[in-house]
Amino acid sequence: MKIARFSHGETIAFGILDEEDDELVVLKADPMFAGFEPTGERVPLSEAKLLAPVIPRSKVVAVGKNYREHAEEMGGEAPTEPLLFLKPNTSVIGPGDAIVLPPQSEQVEHEGEVAVVIGRIARNVAEADAAGVIFGYTIANDVTARDLQRRDGQWTRAKGFDTFCPLGPVIDTDLDLESGTIEVSVDGERRQHGRLADMVHSIPSIIAYASSVFTLLPGDVILTGTPAGVGPIVDGNTVDVTVSGLGTLSNPVRAAAR
Repeated sequence: MKIARFSHGETIAFGILDEEDDELVVLKADPMFAGFEPTGERVPLSEAKLLAPVIPRSKVVAVGKNYREHAEEMGGEAPTEPLLFLKPNTSVIGPGDAIVLPPQSEQVEHEGEVAVVIGRIARNVAEADAAGVIFGYTIANDVTARDLQRRDGQWTRAKGFDTFCPLGPVIDTDLDLESGTIEVSVDGERRQHGRLADMVHSIPSIIAYASSVFTLLPGDVILTGTPAGVGPIVDGNTVDVTVSGLGTLSNPVRAAAR
């Protein structure tokens, strides 16, 4: 099941994507908290603006260097334990929204990722029970100011600018992680490609590890790492992150207003 958060006219709503008819089956409320009760209304997908499918209630948890070849291109090896960092929820934008290049940085890069949306309060979750706290999956772009990441020696500023966490276009409650692939292109040129099964640390192990550190809340998002091929984005680019079965998250890139 694919779930969208969208605006239509003056209303923001949630809906189930009917891919056969290209329509959204409107739901009465946020299905994460209120279930999947429809209102009886349908909205043509062409008339809706898709928004970030979730706005994290507290945090975006991200995992660094979770594909071996990406760890190598960053000058190191994949960590033996998940390497966690946080992005503020104010960094979240939706499909079609602009990634704004901050004036503090001269080297902003794309990092396409699969994101996990947490659906239940989760603390000290065992790997075997991780599926029970997952609401679904979406696509993310962990935009990074690479020069600031190197300069600061830690990642908060480099990863935390407003617009540095595009999410979307939908949440899929049942993504195929075994055979799924992820691809990133900039202006139609492929930059990144990887298999989801090649993650160093699996999604259940990430959830178990993260939930042993801090409580995960419904609506929290976990970014699971990016494959090799990260590279610069500049004003005027369009970044497309495609995950098989999930669709494409597309965002233009714009320089900050002076």
